[in-house]
Amino acid sequence: MPPPSRTDDVWRLMYSPLTYHYSRDPDHQYVWMVGVERERPNGVVSGLTYFSNSFGQPSAYAYVGQRLTDFSDWNRLYAQWTAGLIYGYKPPFDDKVPLNYRGFSPGLVLTVGWQLTPTLSTQVNVLGNSALMFQLSAVVP
Repeated sequence: MPPPSRTDDVWRLMYSPLTYHYSRDPDHQYVWMVGVERERPNGVVSGLTYFSNSFGQPSAYAYVGQRLTDFSDWNRLYAQWTAGLIYGYKPPFDDKVPLNYRGFSPGLVLTVGWQLTPTLSTQVNVLGNSALMFQLSAVVP
């Protein structure tokens, strides 16, 4: 049975304590992320994250996208995509993201998540061909 239709926006706080890189680059550093996201009743999401990128540089990602629910028999499973603008990859690491111009580059994140409770979820974000980011999100009352 699908969840009842919502009429209000949902706001989430997000935190990522762990990122797994596909390659072992000696320049890679610990990656963390905090952010805020708004989901409209139609599933459209928008948000802003602040993170330390793979090379220890302060960075940000502003995005819009769509959260997809009710596509499987598992009611708690969801998928999400976001597209937006990344800022923060600067020399000498400016070539580590495509189309980077003065620290700005396009971003695309694909996500698979699981709704643990009505207010808490966990998800895995695919960061291009570079890494997987593990995230927790909590609904703000």
